[in-house]
Amino acid sequence: MSFIICDTSGVSQQLYLDRLKALMPEREVQIWPEEPNQPETVKYALVWKPPAQLFETYKNIKAVFNLGAGVDALLEDQMVPEHLPIIRLIDPLLDRGMIEYVTWAVLRYHRLLHLYEGFQTQKQWTPLAATDARKTRVGILGLGQLGQGCADMLCRLNLQVMGWSRSPKDIAGVATYHGETGLNEMLAQSDILVCLLPLTSQTCGMLNADLYAKLPKGAKVINVARGPHLIVEDTLAALESGQLEHVTLDVFPTEPLTADSPLWHHPKVTVTPHIASQTVPDSAIETIVANVQRLEAGKEPQGLVQRDHGY
Repeated sequence: MSFIICDTSGVSQQLYLDRLKALMPEREVQIWPEEPNQPETVKYALVWKPPAQLFETYKNIKAVFNLGAGVDALLEDQMVPEHLPIIRLIDPLLDRGMIEYVTWAVLRYHRLLHLYEGFQTQKQWTPLAATDARKTRVGILGLGQLGQGCADMLCRLNLQVMGWSRSPKDIAGVATYHGETGLNEMLAQSDILVCLLPLTSQTCGMLNADLYAKLPKGAKVINVARGPHLIVEDTLAALESGQLEHVTLDVFPTEPLTADSPLWHHPKVTVTPHIASQTVPDSAIETIVANVQRLEAGKEPQGLVQRDHGY
């Protein structure tokens, strides 16, 4: 059973191929969009935002492995045939990258570094009163694999951590909420709000004026989930009014962020180019190979997507 690799992110597909051949030397591996070689033999697709043509060319695919955590692109317009299982990437290094980024962003706000950065540009020497981590309230939207990992790390730093998810969760050290009532309760207490939600029809546009109004005045928002969660105009308005003090954005409705976007030069916005959690080819392939072996042994793979949930 052979593989097709199709990654449109700009990462060298050769890196995936080399590691896959090292771990499964007996398997044929093809790279899109090279000329297909016996496409009927290809059973597994390793993809990131593939064209629909891929599934028209390789008709005998048995499973689709996403080369990242977010699968919203694969669920759009029923690109992937309904009968094919989609497996999202659950990889320790992918998790670690997100945990590192979120921890940095939260601590930056907790230690008021976003303010000191502004002071530096003004050559202003202004020590501010220290803050107690136990009194810094962090709310996390989304308690999946990444959300729970971030919550655990922030708890270890003695921050006051809360989390919201669609269904009830029980996580040691974390005050958990679910449903609309639970969401409103958590938002009202969140000095720092981290968005780690999957992108679905229910969560698209969730970071909007209505949500911001439910946060304490002067809250900070970190979006590391998906760009379409964010309503840019509402975010800018909330910053202007002071309802939000600052935002850290790693994802945007349109990527790359256009040169004329006001987010680039806004003094209360930190922009990073979708790098919070990046796929490491070697580690990703090791995870995928383990899942292929599970499939071929008749077991359920880790990270199997529930299409009706959108993740």
